Amino acid sequence: MSQVMGIWFCKDGQFCEITIEEDIDETRSMKKKEKKKKIQSSPTPPPPPPKKKKLPDQEQKAIQIQAWWRGTLVRRMLLHATLRAWIIQQWWKMTLAKLLEKRKRAALESYAQQERAVVKLQSLVRMWHIRQRYCRLLHAARIIQLYWRWHNCHSRGFFQGSYDLTASHLGLELEIFLGSQICRITDCIPFPIKS
Repeated sequence: MSQVMGIWFCKDGQFCEITIEEDIDETRSMKKKEKKKKIQSSPTPPPPPPKKKKLPDQEQKAIQIQAWWRGTLVRRMLLHATLRAWIIQQWWKMTLAKLLEKRKRAALESYAQQERAVVKLQSLVRMWHIRQRYCRLLHAARIIQLYWRWHNCHSRGFFQGSYDLTASHLGLELEIFLGSQICRITDCIPFPIKS
């Protein structure tokens, strides 16, 4: 008497059945023999294992087909597991690469920001030094110009004057100082009157 066991499972939306055949008589007889061994306390040599019956040709072919099918299912399951593991590994590597790239970019931006701040500070300090020097030179140039103008006025001379404007004429009085000499010019310029 043989018993047939069927196992159903779903794989990628397809139902598969695995059929396992057992010979119940052999199983029962094996269990009875084990019970007898436990009951017998005398150490008797175990009986030789029963010789397997040669199965008919059709049953042997069915067993081979079942073994092939089980192997195919196991290989398919291992292939799917391997592919899933590979997909997870690729995703994890990509995630780590993105994270590393993000960290590198953040470090680079921080470095660039620090460099810009240092360059800005250096340029401000240089500008302050140059402006101080420029202001000192400008002040010195103004002092030199002031003394030079005063010297020119006293050594070369200058002029001053006044004017008188009426309806008919223009009166000018000019005084020109050339060192120790003074020159006075007085003139009256009449306007042409139209009648």
